[in-house]
Amino acid sequence: MSATTSSSSSSAASAGGLHLPPLATLGPLIALLLACGFFATQSDRFLSVQNFSLILQQVMVVGTIAIGQTLIILTAGIDLSCGMVMALGGIVMTKLAVDSGMNAYLAIVCGMLVTMGFGLVNGLLVTRIRLPPFIVTLGTMNIAFAVTQLYSNAQTVTDLPPAMTFFGNTIAIGGAAINYGTILMIALYAFMWWGLRETQPGRHVYAVGNNPEATRLTGIATDKVLLAVYVTAGLFYGIASLLSVARTAVGDPNAGQTENLDAITAVVLGGTSLFGGRGIVLGTLLGAIIVGVFRNGLTLMGVSSVYQVLITGVLVILAVATDQISRRGVR
Repeated sequence: MSATTSSSSSSAASAGGLHLPPLATLGPLIALLLACGFFATQSDRFLSVQNFSLILQQVMVVGTIAIGQTLIILTAGIDLSCGMVMALGGIVMTKLAVDSGMNAYLAIVCGMLVTMGFGLVNGLLVTRIRLPPFIVTLGTMNIAFAVTQLYSNAQTVTDLPPAMTFFGNTIAIGGAAINYGTILMIALYAFMWWGLRETQPGRHVYAVGNNPEATRLTGIATDKVLLAVYVTAGLFYGIASLLSVARTAVGDPNAGQTENLDAITAVVLGGTSLFGGRGIVLGTLLGAIIVGVFRNGLTLMGVSSVYQVLITGVLVILAVATDQISRRGVR
């Protein structure tokens, strides 16, 4: 690739995602601090170390899915299938290990290959047939759900080998019990933050989301970038499958039914633009924690789960409205 191409892609990335407006950068952190401050006044238990470790455990699956969702939304796409694909990956790895007697580590790899395969299918339909990501992933969401139910006979898989429940184990850190899955999720965020910010493929993701036609004209293979994004997202869904299995110690065919919307909520609350090209993956982590904080805090207050869903919906609308106002301000 020529120096001109690299420079152009870097400039597009900088314009699209590396120099964010202060609101997009600080908004998620401010929202999190305000939420924590409010719930601290409502419950004495909220600020306990044990409660915060519980919140992190509750968001680790959605948080990991949201990394893949962030990559796709950065390219101005969306993935409605992520939750169902995650559930299918969990069923495949657990049934292969328990019912077929396959080596647990090999079964885990097979489950992740399935989720990556769905990512590949999504990517090919978007790049080769030029179908809208919303329609493609709506279809594969239903396909993944049906395959999960048929393959599992709608039965939960139990008696899992220790290798599949390892990330559900905990370690004492600062008086709190933190499970290994939470540590893995945070490490994945740190790695993807570095990859998107410091590597050429990461800058290409921003460039494609910011202006795909201009990016193509600089010599970047935009279809290959998109295909790699969907496959990589599938890998993160596979990792989330393992974390879900580890946290619950079962393969649940009914898992993943709300994780797609939860992941999109985390991405939007984290400041990533639904129009593509703008956002920071660490913001998604804050967005996932915000969702977890609200649900945890409202539960401690005794608020019905229906109102928790209502408030989450309001937060999403406010986040999207803020993004739209920010875009108009940039223009």
